[in-house]
Amino acid sequence: MDEHVRPPAVLGPVDSSTSDRANRGWWDGDADAYHDEHGRFLGVEKPGGDFVWCPENLREEDIGLLGDIAGKTVLEIGCGSAPCSRWLAAHGAHPVGIDLSRGMLAHGLASMAGDERRVPLVQATAEHLPFADASFDLACSAFGAVPFVADSAGVMAEVARILRPGGRWVFAVNHPMRWMFPDDPGRGGLTVAIPYFNRTPYSERDADGAITYVEHHRTMGDRVREIRAAGLILDDVVEPEWPEGFEQEWGQWSPLRGAYFPGTAIFCCHKPV
Repeated sequence: MDEHVRPPAVLGPVDSSTSDRANRGWWDGDADAYHDEHGRFLGVEKPGGDFVWCPENLREEDIGLLGDIAGKTVLEIGCGSAPCSRWLAAHGAHPVGIDLSRGMLAHGLASMAGDERRVPLVQATAEHLPFADASFDLACSAFGAVPFVADSAGVMAEVARILRPGGRWVFAVNHPMRWMFPDDPGRGGLTVAIPYFNRTPYSERDADGAITYVEHHRTMGDRVREIRAAGLILDDVVEPEWPEGFEQEWGQWSPLRGAYFPGTAIFCCHKPV
């Protein structure tokens, strides 16, 4: 889940290889600090993990977006340190987790050392899933991969390829309308600063001008069209409301902003039989 603070200006087009290289390096370098700050909320150290869909604290055990997981093969795309995959395994599924970052996967391997069931973890990009056609019953992504790849339409096509007929694909991303607002959890984050239709990716650069971090924006309509172009059926879009009495901030997510507009969109799809 991203917590970068975007300035009003974005920088220019970024291709797949540059996005992969930059984001792999970023998450490798930030893995320790990320887990120090967010690991407890995500259930990384919890025996058997946890499945948190978003900073609004929506959990799979409460909402059941994946349906019956017992005995199902599940691919988690952008698994990070894999608390979601570990939770799936503890509840009877057969998950595999993939992530671009070796540093994040290393945290996953360490965390599952005490679990009853181990989860296979694979370092790979979501644009090129290293699995055979129709090899999974379900696929999921809780803020992993989809916002960080240049070709998210290609990700949808790859997911459709590896799913069996009838298989579900559920993924959570920043709500597209959030692109318009500064990443400020306070009142500064309530004023539109960037055009919604500006699809130029946000990137960060080092002192030498090399790109070190990238996020790619898609509108709500873009997401729907990418899903449909892959031959998938969109069943629902969940826009979690901020929970009453929940005070924990995460980067741009806060009770203040959550009271005005959604921070997360969860797309629920399936592959036709």
